[in-house]
Amino acid sequence: MEIFITVKLTKHHFNGINCLAKPNNSILKIMSYFGDIYKGIKTLLTGMSVTGKYFITSRKGAITQQYPDNRDTLKMFDRFRGEVVMPHNENNEHRCTGCQKCELACPNGTIEIIWDRQIDPETGKKKKMIDKHIYHLGMCTMCGLCIEACPTDAIKWAQNFENSVYDRTKLTRVLNKPGSKLMPGVED
Repeated sequence: MEIFITVKLTKHHFNGINCLAKPNNSILKIMSYFGDIYKGIKTLLTGMSVTGKYFITSRKGAITQQYPDNRDTLKMFDRFRGEVVMPHNENNEHRCTGCQKCELACPNGTIEIIWDRQIDPETGKKKKMIDKHIYHLGMCTMCGLCIEACPTDAIKWAQNFENSVYDRTKLTRVLNKPGSKLMPGVED
């Protein structure tokens, strides 16, 4: 809806030439002022209509969690990025081959892999095995590039979010458990 305002132009005779007089500049300013008010109210109502529709048609219930009162029943969303973890199975085996692709993909050096070539007892050949898979949570930007780069899905996002500490050194974690080894059948 647009506002049309008609302005009466008066005829003036100037040196034998008929011409129309321009409207007063203050009238244009007033028209522009009220036009801006109209546009502002229109955009405000457009935004409020989107919010109002969601408020009326939302069937999911409230998204806001009453933390810390509901700590026992709190479930984070599946896409939540808490911290990087390395899952181990019941035999203390993991999927990390030590390829260092996650370490190279990390933009700020959050992941460090300390590895060594050791003799594989099954084949008798030297094989790359990880000693420590270190994760610095305090430096992590939660970008997820390390998880996307891992070819064996050895690291994943965890659901924990309570990481407040007084000492920063507690934010450095070793992801592989002591005495853990590579799962059989997992290769680079």
